Order: sequence, then C-alpha cells, then structure tokens
Amino acid sequence: MNLSLTAKLNFTFLAVFSAGYVATGILVDRALQSAAAQTTMRDASLMIEAATAVHNYTSEQVTPLLSAQIKDAFVPQSIPAYSAIESLLPIEKKLPGFSYKHAMLNPTNPRDRATDWENDVIRRLHDHPELPEVIGERATPLGPSLYIARPTRINSSACLKCHSTPSEAPRPVLDKYGPANGFGWPLHETIGAQFVSVPMSLPLEQARSVWRTVMMSFAAVFACALVALNLVVNSLITRRTTALRAAD
Repeated sequence: MNLSLTAKLNFTFLAVFSAGYVATGILVDRALQSAAAQTTMRDASLMIEAATAVHNYTSEQVTPLLSAQIKDAFVPQSIPAYSAIESLLPIEKKLPGFSYKHAMLNPTNPRDRATDWENDVIRRLHDHPELPEVIGERATPLGPSLYIARPTRINSSACLKCHSTPSEAPRPVLDKYGPANGFGWPLHETIGAQFVSVPMSLPLEQARSVWRTVMMSFAAVFACALVALNLVVNSLITRRTTALRAAD
C-alpha cells in the first residue's frame, strides 16, 4: 500500500514534469532562435549601414574632387560602390561568411555582376519600387545565411555621363572596361542592389548550446526535487502510516 502510494506520487510528478519539460524546451528553443535571428539581423544591419556611409561619403565628398580627372585618367576610388566594397573587404577576410556586394544587372565592372539569386532579388525590388529593402535567408556552404538587399537607382542625370552610351563615356572608362557593359542605365529605376550576407551558423550554435545547458539544468533540478519528494513522502507519510498500523 505504502509502495503503491509512493509510486503514484512519483508517477504524477513525472507526468507533470514531462509536460513542463517539453513545454519549457519548446519555449526556450523559440526564444533562443529568435534571439539568434535578432543578433544576425543586427550584424547585417550594421554592415550595410557602414557600407552605405562609405558610399555616401565617397559620392558627396570624394567624387566631386576627382571628377575633373576622369577625362585623363580613371580613378576607381572615386566610384562610391567601389569604395564601399573595398572598405568592407577586411571584414570579409577576417569573418568567413560575411560579405558585401553592390550587385548590378548590367555592371561596368564585371565583379559586380549579379548572380542568379541576386538577379531574382533585384527583379523583385524593380517590380516593387515601394520596397525599401528585402530581407531573406539562403543556404550556403557555411550554413544558413541572412541577407539584406537595398535597391540601387540612378536619380541624378550626372551619373549618366558614364552610363548612357559608349560614345558619351569618358575614354579612360572605355579603355579600362570596354564599351560592352554598364551602359543604357535608366533614370529612377532599380538597376541593382546592395547585398549584405551574414552567416547564421554561429548564433544558432550558441543558441543550441544555451538550450542544452538550460535543459540539462532543468533535468538536474527535477532529479533533486524527485529525491527530496521521496524523502518527504517517506518521512511524513510512509513512516506515520506504518506506525499507525503497528499501533492497531
């Protein structure tokens, strides 16, 4: 009878704990996954804001100073997209999986040509000009990666002196890149996008590590509570019941 009572209490405690353990595991996992996504998004946002800052600085302060030289010599550092890419190259080399690219549908520099998946994102931004950016995930050899893409549009006719027709382009630009690419860019339309990609593998692995620690700690607390419960049951119920039976 006493053994049966103890077993019933243990079974009830196990059932309650199991339900709580599963629910806790799901809730903690969701919270940690959300935190990992937020961490990745923060890193991606910082990276694209840094690229945009360099891009704007070059456009507003460097390009005007060097614009007169383009008739005699092409200076790539005067191109905002070039400066932004070069400025973030050290980060890409130091942190595998982190990348910044100013992808274009019809670039002057071949290294800026959009890949297939980048083409799809640029087309979406082109077809939906109301979108300020596109955020998504994609599979990479290093695991899942989060990306942010912001549209690139030509809003100043001054930019078209290098990108309207080959006959209008400065000779140094043609000498470096040729007359086949980077021309016919339309005003006020999306012709490319800034892409920042940040790997999610590290934040996800950290989330999994924290989840394992939390669940193991929870299990350890349960084991201690189960032992304490059995001691209390044995002390307060089982022994008293045995004493009462002996008295009868």
